[in-house]
Amino acid sequence: MKSKRETFIATALAVALVGGGFAVGHESRKLTAWADARADNAAAASSSQPGSLPSFADLAAHVSPAVVNIKVTSIAKADFPDQLFGENFPFPGFRRPMPQQPEQFKRQGTGSGFIIRKDGLILTNNHVVANAQEITVTLSDKQQYKGKVLGLDPKTDLAVIKIEPKTSLPAVTLGNSDTLRVGDWVVAIGNPFGLSNTVTTGIVSAKGRTIGAGPYDDFIQTDASINPGNSGGPLFNTAGEVVGINTAIFSQSGGNVGIGFAIPANLVKNLVPELETKGTVTRGWLGVSVQPVTPDLASSFGIDKERGALVGDVMAEGPADKAGIKRGDVIVSYDGKKVDESTTLPGLVAATPVGKTVPVEILRDGKMRTISVAISKLNDSTAALNPKQEKSEWGLALQNIPPEDRRQMGLTGSEGVLVTAVMPGSPAANVGIHAGDVILQVNQAPVTSVDAVKGEVAKAKGDKPLLVLLRRADGSTSFAALSRNVG
Repeated sequence: MKSKRETFIATALAVALVGGGFAVGHESRKLTAWADARADNAAAASSSQPGSLPSFADLAAHVSPAVVNIKVTSIAKADFPDQLFGENFPFPGFRRPMPQQPEQFKRQGTGSGFIIRKDGLILTNNHVVANAQEITVTLSDKQQYKGKVLGLDPKTDLAVIKIEPKTSLPAVTLGNSDTLRVGDWVVAIGNPFGLSNTVTTGIVSAKGRTIGAGPYDDFIQTDASINPGNSGGPLFNTAGEVVGINTAIFSQSGGNVGIGFAIPANLVKNLVPELETKGTVTRGWLGVSVQPVTPDLASSFGIDKERGALVGDVMAEGPADKAGIKRGDVIVSYDGKKVDESTTLPGLVAATPVGKTVPVEILRDGKMRTISVAISKLNDSTAALNPKQEKSEWGLALQNIPPEDRRQMGLTGSEGVLVTAVMPGSPAANVGIHAGDVILQVNQAPVTSVDAVKGEVAKAKGDKPLLVLLRRADGSTSFAALSRNVG
């Protein structure tokens, strides 16, 4: 949709799931036969014309009829011109690939989608149809139908809509996005700037991209041209299978600069049946907040390399808390699957059936152990500054927190020392500590006063980073490893 905002990002995306495609019987067999014949022809052409570039004409002709144009009429709040469908996206550089809209109470815009079942089941982006008052779907043969939203999932930016066609429609298959390799050819088809059935080609530039969209970030990056209006459109592999849903671009101007992002098909496959029948998605919940293991954090926790997801907080009475997982544990495996990056874990947990007991492998005190956790269902302050502050060599100004302020800050017990200022360029500033954060632990020892912080710092060895557990101003908790400035 159109908006005057210069900086957007696509909404939170994706839970890591696997499953079969959505081809329908006869159409699937035709597509397979077509792909096999095309592969044979391509191989023959390659052998006879070394170095020649491929043609995507046959692919485009076969799959384009399943790509649709989606026009949406929505009601926007006139006093929030920088909002699109009630959401702000303050991430410089990233944009939703949708056209800008005039400032008016009633807004219209366009996006793309694709048919996955011949009875008119269509996939698109959540941000294309969210808050829509009216949806018009135009097929490649110019037939128009009223669309109905069956299900929305903002966390993966996925939407399922339905039209009631007069006859069976051409449909495409959701393929296996895990088999994509960096450098593979891909084809995007959509409606950039309202130009229907525009075909662009490129390669897979990267996989597993994290762009700050949310806990399920796992994007395919491509240089296939994606522009405003491509949102919700398909990204095809050379076999004519949908391997991604185009959803975001990186651009300072709003146009394509060769950096586009698509939701992997495998992340949304199993969401479609639930969205179609229930309208929402049920996700598993572990009850922890996690962060990446940096080199300094690995050294502080005695880990041989940067791997796994470091547990920064454990929600009271949550599944992890009941099972015995603690702050400072490093999750390296979940339900038999390796967790090499912290961004891997949320998707694995979300895909776990509610009530299932899974083995979670952790590193604690340098030793490996396995804990069984019963997964539950995911349900979707400022302190007064005291002029008497204590500064430290780490670039921190600290103060004790009075009991009345502790209650206002949501702190329980006596744990915590308030950070009132951070010196620019200091070790604390270098790891992202800010005024308003609360230090809960130093080198894994709880601290209740500035003197307690000093005592723990004095015990620290000079060649090791200072490990602190922070309660952030937004209520989240995370670890930070401070290294002394050198030189």
